[in-house]
Amino acid sequence: MNKNVFSFFLLLFIFIGWQSAAQDVTTITANSDDISDNLDLEAVASIFGESKDLEDFEKRLNDPKTQISNLDLNNDGEVDYLRVMETAENNVHSISIQSVLGKDQYQEVAVIDVQKDSKGATQVQVVGNVDMYGPNYYVTPYYPVVPVFFTLFWVAAYRPWYSPWYWGYRPPYFSPWRPYPPHIYRSNVHVHVNINNTYNRNNVRINNRATINTRDNSYFKNNPDKSFNKRNPNTSNRNQLVTDRKSRPANKGVNTDRGYKSSGRPVQKPSTNPAQRPSTKPSTRPSTKPNTRPGTKPSGTKPGTRPSYSKPSTRPSTRPSARPSAKPSTRPSTSRPSARRSSTRPSSRPSASRKPASRASHTRTRH
Repeated sequence: MNKNVFSFFLLLFIFIGWQSAAQDVTTITANSDDISDNLDLEAVASIFGESKDLEDFEKRLNDPKTQISNLDLNNDGEVDYLRVMETAENNVHSISIQSVLGKDQYQEVAVIDVQKDSKGATQVQVVGNVDMYGPNYYVTPYYPVVPVFFTLFWVAAYRPWYSPWYWGYRPPYFSPWRPYPPHIYRSNVHVHVNINNTYNRNNVRINNRATINTRDNSYFKNNPDKSFNKRNPNTSNRNQLVTDRKSRPANKGVNTDRGYKSSGRPVQKPSTNPAQRPSTKPSTRPSTKPNTRPGTKPSGTKPGTRPSYSKPSTRPSTRPSARPSAKPSTRPSTSRPSARRSSTRPSSRPSASRKPASRASHTRTRH
């Protein structure tokens, strides 16, 4: 009966704990996700500074192990291959990053400008596509150590890099993977951002002569309603989009850096959890457990048998009574007094045999 009662209350506690935990679950929706969430330009700038050359940079962009990109603009269920195309003019090299969507269909997602200033220093700036990131979205990285391959840009015999890969013809190392939800991608890609670098935001482009590329703009040309200003009205660019996410009251208590947006339940957490947890768990456990366990254990067999155990009562009663009574009764009746023939010992023991008396009288008559 006691086991059944204990099992019942154990199941009751598990059910109450499961019910309270279920109330803490926050429903996450992806209403705040944007196309620009699928390619982090800081990660792009980071691996650009770690590359050996532009061919290695293209390989790092499409590496299935690091998964820098999460873009699937053609909606085929696989991440798009990103090719790298370079143009050079005067003292500026522009590296275009283009998503391969289909046969002769490409969408430029970002441009990296590498410029040599009047002092001979190399400046790098990652420019997001206007339709994808909004106007004037620039990431300017500063590397503690200038990458070695930057010096190749200023060699007279340098030839710009043009990716040999296109739709239906991809490198053997590239095996496309299924894109992740944007909030998972944003949390994973930060591992590949070198924290030793500095990434600044500004509204001035270092390449003032650059023009907007409209030739490799297949996706937004075919989907004009998905441009940044149509997706995010009254928002200047991605900088403001991220800032607005962090300042939304509905996201209070939720990590907005990972793109989480709640359905509204986190606002009810402070009024719900403190009222339920203390009222259910403390009122249940003290009322049941003390009444069951202390009532059964004292009435059991263990406390009743241990005090009446026979060890303390037998040892003192047997050992003292046996040893003194046995030794004096047996040893005096042995053959020691009759063997030694001494005149002093037989006289001192009145309870000896009959012969000591006759010997004493015989001795007196001889003297």
